[in-house]
Amino acid sequence: MPAETSAEDPQGSIVAAWRAESARLVGALARMTRDVDLAEDLAQDALVAALEQWPATGVPDNPGAWLMTTAKRRGVDHFRRADVLRRKVAELGHAGGGEKDGMPDLDAQVDHIEDDVLRLVFLTCHPSLSAESRAALTLRLVGGLTTAEIARGFLATESAMGQRISRAKKTLVEARAELELPTGAERAERLGDVMAVIYLIFNEGYSATAGADWMRPELANEAVRLARMLTELAPGEPEVLGLQALLELQASRMAARLDESGEPVLLEAQDRTRWDQSLIRRGTAALQRAERLAARGMPVGKYFLQASIAVQHARAERAEDTNWRRIAALYDVLADAAPGPVVEVNRAVAHGRAFGPEAGLVVLDGVDLRALADSPLVPSVRGDLLERAGRYGPAGEAFTEAAARTRNESERALLRRRATKNLARVSGSA
Repeated sequence: MPAETSAEDPQGSIVAAWRAESARLVGALARMTRDVDLAEDLAQDALVAALEQWPATGVPDNPGAWLMTTAKRRGVDHFRRADVLRRKVAELGHAGGGEKDGMPDLDAQVDHIEDDVLRLVFLTCHPSLSAESRAALTLRLVGGLTTAEIARGFLATESAMGQRISRAKKTLVEARAELELPTGAERAERLGDVMAVIYLIFNEGYSATAGADWMRPELANEAVRLARMLTELAPGEPEVLGLQALLELQASRMAARLDESGEPVLLEAQDRTRWDQSLIRRGTAALQRAERLAARGMPVGKYFLQASIAVQHARAERAEDTNWRRIAALYDVLADAAPGPVVEVNRAVAHGRAFGPEAGLVVLDGVDLRALADSPLVPSVRGDLLERAGRYGPAGEAFTEAAARTRNESERALLRRRATKNLARVSGSA
């Protein structure tokens, strides 16, 4: 994924190059130095050099190669200054024992570069880390985001996020995590962890759990980019393709999820002409590739099934054209493949649309509420189903309960408006 460059906008070119190349840069340097911290420092040094030099000298024809060459030169200098064993200089620069001409041809130096990125992705999602730490470290090392950007995305202070990332790196050292690709069953399990982290990042961007904003587009967009990267690295995995398809299709709606005044707009009320057709095409294409692999007998899972649901919405030009019966059937399959309370709540929505609100309430009544005790999800869906059934009083009470549970200010305002609307209907009919 080469960066787009422009001689007229060196600052934008630097940002674009860094976002496109940082994972490759850190991954390759980590392989050479066997030290993730040092690799990140060297990459950052190269970024600083670009910020200093490109505005004056112009953007190089190959920004990624320039950054790599600069980082490796800084690495050679580091080992020399630290008086580390001369073989370390040879390892990094392939200097052949001499200190002159320590930087041979770049192509001979950096081979299997995509494997380096994949190693880095698996490292940031090491099982010794918590899900939150995996997400932060992935955004830092693979996504190339600054600590400040990550902190803003997860509503944390920059110092707290910096400490979390530092602890995550220390945990990797203590766990003696290797920058090597896992194999066999371990690789399959870790690939699931990688996809789960990318999905976590996207969901936090698409529907923020707390704060004033309904969405955090920068997180969602970064998750889409990471999903595309993972697909390039593992193109024969239908679930990876399913994840990319799911995120592309869901991200296509983001521009329509807020109205002109910045208020949230629910799916059925969205202006579908504002949906991003390029993202829909990319998502549909990824899903079709996954379907071809599945037709050859390769296993699929929850991301493929969720993408199959999302594409039903994308195909409907109007909300009333949505094939809810097909969506309900897919949720029934998903409930068997990946059972859980969130899936059941979404299945209740689908059954409510396909077969009437009472059918949805029956499904919702069967949900194990213990895992969602503090979440606004169940009462908000219950309120929606009750409203559709004309039971406005209970609907208003459910929306009131949901509003009290959410930590997102935009969502709270939306739920309160729905509560007020339903309770007013009751008062008006009294």
